Amino acid sequence: MNLFVKIFLWFLAALALMVSVVVFLNWTVQTEPVVSRWRVSVRNQTTIYAETAAQVYTAEGEAGLGTFLERIRKPENIGEVDLIGENGKVWMSEGVAAENYKELVAKALASDTVEIESNPEAATSVSAKMLTLPNGERFVLIVRWERPRFTPFFGESPLRYVRYGALLLTALVLCWLLAKYLASPIGKLRMATQRFADGDLSTRVADQLGGRRDELASLAKDFDLMAERIEGLVTSQQRLSRDVSHELRSPLARMNVALEIAKQRSNGDTSTFFQRIEIESQRLNGMISRLLTLSKLESGSKDFDQRELNLRSLVEQVAADADFEANAKNRSVNIVRADDCRVVGSDSLIRSAVENVLRNAIRYTKEGTAVEVSLANTNGKATVLIVDHGEGVPESELANLFRPFYRVGEARDRGSGGTGLGLAIAQQAILAHDGKISAKNQSDGLAVEIVLNCVRTNGKV
Repeated sequence: MNLFVKIFLWFLAALALMVSVVVFLNWTVQTEPVVSRWRVSVRNQTTIYAETAAQVYTAEGEAGLGTFLERIRKPENIGEVDLIGENGKVWMSEGVAAENYKELVAKALASDTVEIESNPEAATSVSAKMLTLPNGERFVLIVRWERPRFTPFFGESPLRYVRYGALLLTALVLCWLLAKYLASPIGKLRMATQRFADGDLSTRVADQLGGRRDELASLAKDFDLMAERIEGLVTSQQRLSRDVSHELRSPLARMNVALEIAKQRSNGDTSTFFQRIEIESQRLNGMISRLLTLSKLESGSKDFDQRELNLRSLVEQVAADADFEANAKNRSVNIVRADDCRVVGSDSLIRSAVENVLRNAIRYTKEGTAVEVSLANTNGKATVLIVDHGEGVPESELANLFRPFYRVGEARDRGSGGTGLGLAIAQQAILAHDGKISAKNQSDGLAVEIVLNCVRTNGKV
């Protein structure tokens, strides 16, 4: 679950909790005083009804009392009005079972106050008050009341469902906006970090956050400052390598001229030393050439000739040359698959990339084994896979294979590890063609994969 969804859900849960607490507090605060006031009102009205009934009976007799009781029954909040004698006789109320009010009548006769009995299931309450007629007979006035109904938080009209929907929609939109406001800068920082890690050292992110003045904006500024410093360091390093390489070429050329003159004037005793100097000079010249090539590629320049190439033919030629060199070391190179594929690019750069990877594989594959090369054309992508049968590379160091001058552990000696520029040049050459290169361990060796875009010809690739 990403951060945006987490923030969104937490905000939504917080709003739901707040609304629930408000509703609960509103209901709690209203319930107690309303019920208390209602009970006082019921007691007062029941007392008034009982006293009035006795007075009406004294003045108007049974007919007047019946009329008064009918008038009491009319309000909507009164469901039943009865008169029950102390002997259990029901008076002026047809169909009423006196047994249902036996206990309540007894309490009213004994206390001479208003007794109230609630029925939660029926949402009603019954009040009882004793009254004494002029002839000395005692009756209990029974009144059934509807208990007060509390108005829902959003009212009782059909529009309350619209209000529910409006509240939910408002909460969703508000939570979405808040979550986006908090998570969006983090997403932009993450994308910027990925671009920076992919080699785009000019990546900056602070300007994309607008006018924010919070911790995330400070983090973006810190990122930009870090990126600027790293870009400066990398640029300085590349410039230094390029400048040093250029500066070394002139004295190296003069040294080679002097070496040729010295060889002509040397005798047999010194010729061996001159040969060694010439070999080292050639190695130094080759390293300088590679450094210049790497510096040019790392600068992002695409100032090289591009044309349509037959990648199958190129891979087969490089594999044949590498196999010839490998045979001298009791190793070989086998092409296990070669699909037809054409790409647009520089013949020398692509050839150099494949050759560097292949020579590296020959260097580390075990004696008596063959380096396997395959070219597959799948979904418009040309995939060159080169697999050796060596010791492989520790997983923690796979990402460093394409760094300049990098050698894995025990391969640091120049005899087996080379200069450490081959794979770096291969990576930059492939990236210059908008391709990808990666390495992964196999069960018994290392596999390097190069992916390039194929050319479409007549609807085919």
